[in-house]
Amino acid sequence: MTDASPPSFFEEVGGHATFVRLVDAFYRGVAEDEVLRPMYPEEDLGPAKARLTGFLEQYWGGPTTYSQERGHPRLRLRHGAFHVNPDARDRWLAHMRDAVDELELSPLHEATLWDYLQRAAHAMVNTFEPTGIGPATGGRGAASFPLVAEPPARDGDS
Repeated sequence: MTDASPPSFFEEVGGHATFVRLVDAFYRGVAEDEVLRPMYPEEDLGPAKARLTGFLEQYWGGPTTYSQERGHPRLRLRHGAFHVNPDARDRWLAHMRDAVDELELSPLHEATLWDYLQRAAHAMVNTFEPTGIGPATGGRGAASFPLVAEPPARDGDS
């Protein structure tokens, strides 16, 4: 008798090829998105695709290459320099929804994947300020509104 473990989600949905298809479809949308595209400093989205593919594969039980190359995912920390507000989240989710639909997964696999992606996207929101354009010089704060309002001018002040 062998101790065969059940297949991982990664294996059940088709492994590496499925996650490459998901990420390629997602980044087709991001490439044309006026809010999300500026958040990717590289001219070529290839490195971002590789990072997301590796992360998702590892999360769903595939190879651990992502952590071997980049360490702990630290998603909130890695996205902290970006202006991720509800608008950016919703755009991200719209592109990811299109990508998930292209996979034509079984209903259970689709629901499982989509549930995670929605929770992850909501967790990345780090501001409710209006849409900005990606990482600011010196971090997110440089593109944000001031936290303290200027006092109103008094009569006689110029």
